[in-house]
Amino acid sequence: MSTDSPVQTVAEKKAREPEVNKLFKLQIKHEASDLHLQAEKPAMLRIRGTIRELTMPPLTEQQLWSMFYEVMDDRNKMIFERDGGADFAHIVPFEGNDWRFRVNLFKQLGLPGMVARKVEQSIPPFEGLYLPPIMEELCKYDQGMVLLAGVTGSGKSTTIASMLNWVNHNYRKHILTIEDPIEFVYTPDKCLINQREIGMDVIDFHIAMKHAVREDPDIMLVGELRDAETFETAIHAAETGHLVFGTIHASSAPGTIGRILDLFPQAMHNAIRASMAMNMKAIVGQKLLKTIVDKPSRVPIVEIMRFNPTVRKLVLEHKDEKLSAAIRLGKDEGMQLFNDSLYKFITEEYVSRAAAFEISPNVEELKMMIKGIDVKASAIL
Repeated sequence: MSTDSPVQTVAEKKAREPEVNKLFKLQIKHEASDLHLQAEKPAMLRIRGTIRELTMPPLTEQQLWSMFYEVMDDRNKMIFERDGGADFAHIVPFEGNDWRFRVNLFKQLGLPGMVARKVEQSIPPFEGLYLPPIMEELCKYDQGMVLLAGVTGSGKSTTIASMLNWVNHNYRKHILTIEDPIEFVYTPDKCLINQREIGMDVIDFHIAMKHAVREDPDIMLVGELRDAETFETAIHAAETGHLVFGTIHASSAPGTIGRILDLFPQAMHNAIRASMAMNMKAIVGQKLLKTIVDKPSRVPIVEIMRFNPTVRKLVLEHKDEKLSAAIRLGKDEGMQLFNDSLYKFITEEYVSRAAAFEISPNVEELKMMIKGIDVKASAIL
């Protein structure tokens, strides 16, 4: 018979808790979006967009290796040793909740490093994220593709989560997500929701997509479009009657066209343009900008390009340089440029003019808008 008491069992569990969890808990307490670890430096947190060092001794290389191998499973150890980096989700129990983190481990100058993004526990609605109302319309398509474009840390995953959760609360559909790793865990409302994580639930993305066609999804989240094969598989799903959501690293909505084409050899560009023109429903470009108010600490600066006949025609005719003008002309359909979003937050006194000018793709145009001068696009087209 065991002589262990419940108190001993709890103590043993605490003793087994990964050392890095102590830092994750500080991240939660300080309401930091990211935790950065680097050899021979103290842990650092990104708080309200600014990196700040914690008051603690520098972490040694040995400490970091020990922390990292403690939280990696065999698959991620193999990937890390093979590729020099690994992505995975990590869950930390704290104050009665399970907190999820998106972890990236990497080597730099031969030394270990880590960045961990805290995933918000609840999925905010569009208004809670300060997104434009038109986002709701982008959730109502029966089939096609909707992409969120932006750099790392621009809030793409949160925006897509909000979109899928809107569907979850409003339609009776089957949502299937294929992620590496899973970030937001959805609570089913009206929808049936299945979430598959690469490595844990299925060996790789392409096997997951092969299975997906037999799993009767209405809506699919395919995560990040990183290569030609992933994009081709996703756009094929859109062609065959599914609504497909995905993210891509691109600086703007119009720039996403070129970013996708860069994945393919020149000889395939016409076919890819035709496929995008036929199946793409919208591309949303997004950036995050620090505010001058306490809450929210950051707001999404959003560009929306819907594939109306004008946009489709320009994509087919290789006239990508005119897409921004087409967006300007599509205001009645909910389209907007980054400057439209910046102008809104400036006038509502959420962001400073100086901060807006720093990220504006066309500062002179934004200054004209602030002065009340109407910007016309018809002449450009």
